[in-house]
Amino acid sequence: MSTNPYYGQEGHGPYETIGIGNLELEEGGHIPDCQLAVATHGTLNAAKDNAILATTWYSGTSKIMEQVYIGNGRALDPAKYFIIVVNQIGNGLSTSPNNSGGAQAGPTFPKVRIGDDVRAQHKLLTEKYGLKSLALVVGGSMGAQQTYEWAVRYPDFVKRAAPIAGTAKNTEHDFVFTETLSEAITSDPGFNGGKYGSPADVAAGLKRHAKLWTVMGWSTDFFREGRHKALGFDSMQAFVDTFMTGYFAPMDPNDLLAMAWKWQRGDVSRNTGGDLASALGRIKAKTYVMPISHDMFFPPSDCEVEQRLIPGSQFRPLKSICGHLGLFGVDPELLAQLDANLNELLAAPVS
Repeated sequence: MSTNPYYGQEGHGPYETIGIGNLELEEGGHIPDCQLAVATHGTLNAAKDNAILATTWYSGTSKIMEQVYIGNGRALDPAKYFIIVVNQIGNGLSTSPNNSGGAQAGPTFPKVRIGDDVRAQHKLLTEKYGLKSLALVVGGSMGAQQTYEWAVRYPDFVKRAAPIAGTAKNTEHDFVFTETLSEAITSDPGFNGGKYGSPADVAAGLKRHAKLWTVMGWSTDFFREGRHKALGFDSMQAFVDTFMTGYFAPMDPNDLLAMAWKWQRGDVSRNTGGDLASALGRIKAKTYVMPISHDMFFPPSDCEVEQRLIPGSQFRPLKSICGHLGLFGVDPELLAQLDANLNELLAAPVS
């Protein structure tokens, strides 16, 4: 079991770790004592109809959701809503390779799918908080994958859904993108089959991984217009070395790989024998599909194909040259668009 100081209350709190017991996994096997790291904002009302679930993305934790998306006067306003942010399994705070022991430690951590996360979250919300519905499920990237899974798997539970910069079924193209991210890590000799001593042993692999994120996570327009310089970096090299590599360097490689494996295989059609139209046709939630205009991982065209299969849904692309990593909150105009859409969605009547 790792004692990586990166994962903890000081950097990512406050959050509460809540056990949900045994979690059977879609790929076989189980997590005998699944722990979910949960951050809440606001108060659950007496009717228990003001709950919002916010999900997390690859490498992200509940902290960035708090810092970028939640706040008084924002769409996700804790003065109005009870906002529950659940860290996905494998992200370093909930049960993950880095904090598991015995046969599930490190590289032997079991394969977890998006559906496993959502079933775990459903158990948490129904048993811990007594919820029978959610006013909204919202998340970006892998959080969008979870949002779609929620809306398909529990159509009567989810009243509104807001998948941001993500797809319901991962594309073959994106599968390959993600494979390169994983190979950047595993090809480092210091990775040692996942039996490294600390992330520092895999520093070269994590830097390659960060470079790939630099190339694909932001857009060509972002760099051409000097947005990285506006963020305080005088060169591309400084941006890569300080911002991107600095972000990923302390993270546990096995955690990143566990999330990447899950991301690659996100697919709501697993619920309907591979029929995507049938799966998305199950959705009853009022749904706003919100890709980011310059996203090269989940381009708007891929998202729109799926949106057309969701009954009563709306296509609400967010304009930003930041691309996928506009999710980090560096573009105030993107956040304003998002809040406007979420405010409208939350005001929409639902059955």
